[in-house]
Amino acid sequence: MPDRRIKAAALRYNPQQEQAPRVVAKGSGLIAEKILGIAKENNIPLKEDKQLVEILSTLDLGQEIPPELYKAVAEILAFVYRMTNKVHS
Repeated sequence: MPDRRIKAAALRYNPQQEQAPRVVAKGSGLIAEKILGIAKENNIPLKEDKQLVEILSTLDLGQEIPPELYKAVAEILAFVYRMTNKVHS
């Protein structure tokens, strides 16, 4: 039976200091709800992508995303950039 609990992952990316985004939080159930709550409290845009969160949840905390995920994560970062600019415009 598949796990239907909510899942979440958070990435951090500082292009001046890092080669690629890193997984800084991940979890399911109550932990996922806490991650989402912190993001909302801090006005961090959220993007739902169940397939990507499944993959990100297999990575270790602090691990850079692997090159095969660059395209998917770039799409998320572009979404966040657009949403952030809408808020600050």
